[in-house]
Amino acid sequence: MIVIAGIRKEFPTRHGAFLALADLDLKVAAREFFVLLGPSGSGKTTLLRCVAGIDSPDKGEIYLGDRLIFSASRGVFIRPEDRGLGMVFQSYAVWPHMTVYQNVALPLIHGARKIARAKVRDRVMHALSLVQMEGFAERPVPLLSGGQQQRVALARALAVQPLVLLMDEPLSNLDARLREEVRAQIKEVTRSVGVTVLYVTHDQTEAAALADRIAVMSEGKILQVASPDQLYRKPANPAVADFLGRMNWIRGNVRDDRGIETEIGVLDAKVGAHHGSVCVGIRPSDITVSHVPSGRPNEFKGTVCDEVFLGDQVQLRVTLQQGSVIEVKLSKQLNDRWTGLDVYVHCGAEDVLLFPDPG
Repeated sequence: MIVIAGIRKEFPTRHGAFLALADLDLKVAAREFFVLLGPSGSGKTTLLRCVAGIDSPDKGEIYLGDRLIFSASRGVFIRPEDRGLGMVFQSYAVWPHMTVYQNVALPLIHGARKIARAKVRDRVMHALSLVQMEGFAERPVPLLSGGQQQRVALARALAVQPLVLLMDEPLSNLDARLREEVRAQIKEVTRSVGVTVLYVTHDQTEAAALADRIAVMSEGKILQVASPDQLYRKPANPAVADFLGRMNWIRGNVRDDRGIETEIGVLDAKVGAHHGSVCVGIRPSDITVSHVPSGRPNEFKGTVCDEVFLGDQVQLRVTLQQGSVIEVKLSKQLNDRWTGLDVYVHCGAEDVLLFPDPG
């Protein structure tokens, strides 16, 4: 549905050009929920704005289906309103002087894809029903909560029956509970409608909950494209692994086809093609803790030096006998207090991630 080929975008600054997008290639399938994930300044919103037609790339081409909507070399630029897109912004972008109904109806009456007035009401009420807002049709927008306003913005975008729905950090202005509620509704609605979605966020949990596939971006480049599970279990490099959750990083050397010599001791791991110096990563959630030794490989004795209660989890910092400190995240609170206790930490060989040592 979306094909991005060799897109490059620079912005002029007082100190020279800033490269926002570095010759990117990307394909998004029809009806796919595709997420652009990355920190601020990674280029994800710029890429979305290029697809929307808000920004014009310096190089490359963009297709929506078989239709060329942008080409720098061929001088093609289809106006944003003629691209057949719907867009939901971070700031809701609803008109405060209008009712819910009027907000959703406006692009159908005055926009580039306006329809016959006799059909407007049915289209508006259907869109509102998708987001469970049909009972609020005559309510002024200022009387709505933030979550309700964002649902109105989603309904307005869906009402024009877009080929692609673009969403730019739509949940970042909502509190934690509302984010979960609206996130679930976005996933349900977009799948029921069958629309292709290109979604921007910096929140790893949000991306994993919504996406069919994720592109992790950094400094204008795409580091890896994969399903949420593949990204988490098989990150392409330490930058991807780090961005998808906290990591314990350890320097090591490959000893044989199973063993890695590290500062905390010998680790059993799936070495594969790795050799020489390696960067070892272990997720805190992949480490278990016990009060007695089991004698298994990858088990090390230590003392809990700090703990943080996180509701359904507890985060521990454990000082190992060798002096290294590792972080552990447990899903259950087994003790009233952990700090000061001697423990044995363990991880499986399949949970040890290996990358070439950058030096």
